[in-house]
Amino acid sequence: MSVEKIMVVDDDALGREYLCETLKRGGYDVTGVGNGQQAVSRIGKEDFDMIFMDMKMPGMDGMEALEKVKGISSETVVILMTAYGTIESAVEAMRKGAYDYIIKPFSPDQIELLISRVNERQKLIAENKYWRSASNVDEKSEPVYSKNSKMSQIYEQLKKIAQSKASVLIQGESGTGKELVARAIHYFSPRCEKPFIRVNCAALAESLLESELFGHERGAYTGAVAKRIGRFELANEGTLLLDEVSEISPNIQAKLLRVLEEEEFERVGGEKTIKIDVRIVATTNRDLAKEIQKGTFREDLFYRLNVVPIHLPPLRERREDIPLLANTYLEKYSSENNSSVKSIEKRAMDYLSQYNWPGNVRELKNIMQRAVVMGSSEELGLENFTSLIDIKKSEHTMCNDSVNIKKNGQSIEDAEKELIFTTLEKTGGNKTKAAGLLKITTRTLRNKLNKYVIAQ
Repeated sequence: MSVEKIMVVDDDALGREYLCETLKRGGYDVTGVGNGQQAVSRIGKEDFDMIFMDMKMPGMDGMEALEKVKGISSETVVILMTAYGTIESAVEAMRKGAYDYIIKPFSPDQIELLISRVNERQKLIAENKYWRSASNVDEKSEPVYSKNSKMSQIYEQLKKIAQSKASVLIQGESGTGKELVARAIHYFSPRCEKPFIRVNCAALAESLLESELFGHERGAYTGAVAKRIGRFELANEGTLLLDEVSEISPNIQAKLLRVLEEEEFERVGGEKTIKIDVRIVATTNRDLAKEIQKGTFREDLFYRLNVVPIHLPPLRERREDIPLLANTYLEKYSSENNSSVKSIEKRAMDYLSQYNWPGNVRELKNIMQRAVVMGSSEELGLENFTSLIDIKKSEHTMCNDSVNIKKNGQSIEDAEKELIFTTLEKTGGNKTKAAGLLKITTRTLRNKLNKYVIAQ
């Protein structure tokens, strides 16, 4: 994210050496070349964060070299240097992609100030890329609601927990609001103005997760055509949420432990050690104590993450929250969809309160959205929900920790197959939600589906 590798392009050997030495004293990796053609050749083979390019050079001048460099590496920051500056040439340089235009002679302080500005710009660009690619935009600022005494105690503790830098481990079933609690910790903390960065550990293969967390250098592996900034760098001075941390492989667990202990790491394929200051919040829907016993999760990493433990109860254990949440989501989706729905009939609310909610708050939220969208009167009645949820069926199907399957002489494989397809039917084909209910990773679910589909 910050400027590390710089190229200085100047046909004046003394001027080039002076600037190279100035930058090296600042701790930068610096390469000096004598003309535009050499610069274009090097940029095609190596990654440079920044280039200081002289305007007047024999052969290929600075303007021509600028165009070619930006054509090869659009993200490389180019600063044009000249002793003969005009407004016209400055405008032309900006039009062709230069970041800035400086007049010779310049001082080391001017150079350091310029690099500082570039660092701030690069950080904003990297954060914007992350947020554009994030899939959870609609839940960033959603508040947390509860009348339950256990939940109230948790919320009371959040502000105190938020003031420290201690790692937090949030455990609970899928859909209980673990990410919302993680966001609350960040926004109550002194880091609230800094980035809150999330990575879904269950959604990525080991090689991809390593790159997502730590970033990679150009050429680190096949397909790594440019340097990539990882989530740890993006979250520097802020908070990093490791969602479903139990799904991390043993190899990545070892690397993560080192980062937590030493607060430093290297990008994949890189040699430079990067120092970071990141607050870690991790979530899981698994019992990590059992995972440790099975040998799938490191005990030392567990203790590093579990400095402050938080356990969120499932919705069926805080039924007093169901009317509150149902009315909250009714108001939200009625407003968003310009709906005439304004209330929920008492019989309907009683029906909702009796349901086991295997998908917890997330399932209630989805049911309310569908009911509001399909509702045709000001009040939602019992009939609006009986077609969406079946209380009797919920008592005989999986409810996270309670799974009841009628085996009737079935093999274990047939029972597993039936459970998977039943759960998928219940979630409307949503594999991520089904995997959460089954307490397996999305990747494992896909592998099992491939196996059963092929076997048919």
